[in-house]
Amino acid sequence: MKRKALALMMAALLAVGLLASCGNKDAKETTKAKETTAEETTKAGETTKAAAGEDAETESGTVKIGVIQLAEHPALDASYEGFKEALKEAGYEEGKNLELDFNNAQGDPSNCETIANKLVNNNCDLVLAIATPAAQAIAGKTTDIPILATAITDFKVAGLVESNENPGTNVSGSSDMNPVEEQISLLQELLPDAKKIGIMYCSSEDNSIVQADLAKSVCEAKGLGFEEFTVSDSSMIQSVAESMIGKIDAVYIPTDNLLAEGMATVAMVTNANGLPCIVGEEGMVANGGLATYGLDYTTLGKMAGEMAVDILKNGKDVSAMPIQYISAKDCTLAVNSDVAAELDVSLDAVKDKAKDLAE
Repeated sequence: MKRKALALMMAALLAVGLLASCGNKDAKETTKAKETTAEETTKAGETTKAAAGEDAETESGTVKIGVIQLAEHPALDASYEGFKEALKEAGYEEGKNLELDFNNAQGDPSNCETIANKLVNNNCDLVLAIATPAAQAIAGKTTDIPILATAITDFKVAGLVESNENPGTNVSGSSDMNPVEEQISLLQELLPDAKKIGIMYCSSEDNSIVQADLAKSVCEAKGLGFEEFTVSDSSMIQSVAESMIGKIDAVYIPTDNLLAEGMATVAMVTNANGLPCIVGEEGMVANGGLATYGLDYTTLGKMAGEMAVDILKNGKDVSAMPIQYISAKDCTLAVNSDVAAELDVSLDAVKDKAKDLAE
């Protein structure tokens, strides 16, 4: 009896062991199946994501870029056109795989703040900021969205990056640092009798201050006298221009956004009183300045656009992208022969190498 009971007990234990073994085997196979399914799902998701990034025409691959431009004037407008040109060359087209949300602040920094809030709330993939106040506004609203800026002289001075060589923030872009020394040399070449220069700029724009300081240093090095004339808003431009008459022999105006926008007002006063203006960029020459040795802002914007492509297509980290510059050898000599005739200034020394922007 005892032997029979023992045999029955051993048989029961063996059966339980076999069931447990089968259960463990089934559980392992189920777990393995789940892991395989999860891995396949992940791979499928990655493949879909990669396809969306590579296929420019799929809806999921559409890139949303917000644009905030400080004001409407030729240099800033050209920067935006250059940016779009670079995107188009890389295969980004509005209506297919690109959505551009363009906003112009009409020269009002408070509008920049409002626009910046809107772009952040719209979850843009990237933001283009054109001019310093526009970049400062959007940089103050987000540290996550990549920001590319252009038409800014010194990104570090503007508080946008830790250094121009290694930004260390979510901001980078292309600088419109002017060839100030070459521009003052052009002034001397065209106006050899000029002894005292009026340096006119906006005192509330960081990058204008940087250029004005450079101009003062160059004047000192060249033995030229100078006097500063500053404005802080458009209502001051005419009165400050009038205050220069009789005090100086020529005017130097850097790539200042406020004065670029109001150049026609400056020229109305200075040209009528025989006071030539050497300016920072071509748009200002077209609007009444005498001459410039300056940047091509379309090229400047295109440089920022190429950086955007590197971020969007190649996954580049904006914080590690150095600020880009146009070299002095790539700058353009431009004159306004109508203004020269009005001021009785000879262009013979430069006419063979200059672009004439007279209307």
